[in-house]
Parts: sequence; structure tokens; C-alpha cells
Amino acid sequence: MENSKQDLMRTIQLKLPRLSKGQKLIAEYILKHYDKAAFMTADKLGESIGVSESTVVRFASELGFSGYPKLQKSLQQLIRNKLTTVQRIELSNDYMTQENALRSVLKADMENIKTTLENINYETFDEIVNSLFKAKKIYIIGLRDSSSLAEFLGFYLNFILDNVKVVAYGVSDIFEQLLNVDEQDIVIGIGFPRYTMRTIEALDFAKSKNANIIVITDSLLSPLAEKANYTLIAQSNMTSFVDSLVAPFSVMNALIIAVGLREKEKISSTFSTLENIWEEYKVYK
Repeated sequence: MENSKQDLMRTIQLKLPRLSKGQKLIAEYILKHYDKAAFMTADKLGESIGVSESTVVRFASELGFSGYPKLQKSLQQLIRNKLTTVQRIELSNDYMTQENALRSVLKADMENIKTTLENINYETFDEIVNSLFKAKKIYIIGLRDSSSLAEFLGFYLNFILDNVKVVAYGVSDIFEQLLNVDEQDIVIGIGFPRYTMRTIEALDFAKSKNANIIVITDSLLSPLAEKANYTLIAQSNMTSFVDSLVAPFSVMNALIIAVGLREKEKISSTFSTLENIWEEYKVYK
């Protein structure tokens, strides 16, 4: 990832002498403030520097990108895992106010789902569904921000498959919970910036045991993706100290439903039994 950053910055530096006056201003701003530029629209970036939006778009093309969104995405991939929580708060203060927070967040979530829908690999998705039915045991690990995703996926898959274990912090260490993993098992690793070292280490451990690794993350540049046999990409871009998990949740929802469609009779029987239990013990109002 550091090499990617150097390559992009080097490209900008090499192009600098041949750029127009307005494009040079953009280049110089990005070289100094790429962490901020990564989350600016073309219009906002141009306004901050004093050039037109079209100049920003032409600058992206000059660097070899098909459009400004591609340049922006490249910058975001470079820095999102490096941003501290304090830096994220500063960014959200720059581009988001209390008055526009609702609109900004909903629009960002919509864009994340749209991008995920356009770019997700449907063949990989189907292969993952098939592999889950062949596994002796399925381990799911997602820590810190991703723990809610892991719990959600594990909660529903357990109704269908009966061999699912969510690996989480507790009495037993992470590695103790993965002690018996082998080549017949699947380990699903979930991680989004900032990626947790323990999740990466757990996937390394599972890989050393020849387990099949499925990763749900935000990019093929993710350190989790390097460990995977199968990778599902879900966008989680958000200019805030809070991660956007709408698209990841949606992908997991689709995964649960796809698995459930293969086991309709079992699900029907399971939930029929559960309804009787819920009624008897007054689980729901």
C-alpha cells in the first residue's frame, strides 16, 4: 500500500512541469494535503484551490484516470487505514455540519451500496455460497468495528447451517477458539479500515492450518484480502469517525438469504419451532 502511495505521488511530481497553471495548483494541493483531497468532490476541491471543477476533472485525466472519482478512490484507498480517529473527526468537521449530517450520511450510504452493486463479483458470491455447504465448520471473525457484522452473520447462519461459530474476544483467546481449524473448515474474516491486527493474525493462523479463507472487506488492497481464497468487496467510505457499514450489512444479508434459499424446508421447520418457544416464554410483545 505504501508503494501505491509512492507511485501516485511520484506520477503527480513527474507530471507537474507539463501541467497547466490551474492543474499545478491542484497537484501541489494534493501533494501537501492528499488526506483532505481524498474526501473532496471535484467541485469542492476546485473551490478550495480557486479553479473550476472542469480543471479538476482534466487533471485526473492527465494522470491517467478515467475520471475524477477514480482519482479520488485511489487517494482514499491510500489513506483510510492510516487515519486516526482524531483525523477522521477533523475531516467530518471540514465537510459535514449538523445541518447537513442526515443528508450527507444517507447520500454516502446510498453511494456505497450503488458502488458495491456495480463492482461486486457475482461469480465469487455464488462460489462462496456453495462452499459454505461443503464446510465441516464455519468460523466467523470480525473484531472491534466489524464485530457487529460478524455477530449478525453468525446469528442468522446458525439458524440454517448448525455448524457456525463466531470467534470473538472473551474467556478464550482468539487463537484458542481457532485451535482445531483445518482444511475442511472455512474461516470468514471481516474487516474494514482501520483493519485490526488480531483479525489479520487470526487469518494467517487459519491459513497455516490450510483452512479455506473467505474475506469480506472494502478493497482488494486490504491486508485481509491478501489471505483470502474468496473475497467479497463492500464499500464503506465515510468522511467521519464512524464507519459506514450499510453496504457490508447488505452484502451479508444477501449471503444469508442465498444460503437460506437452499434450505427452505429446514428454515420453515426451525422457525416454526422457534415461534412456539417465543410464544411460550413471551420473548416478543
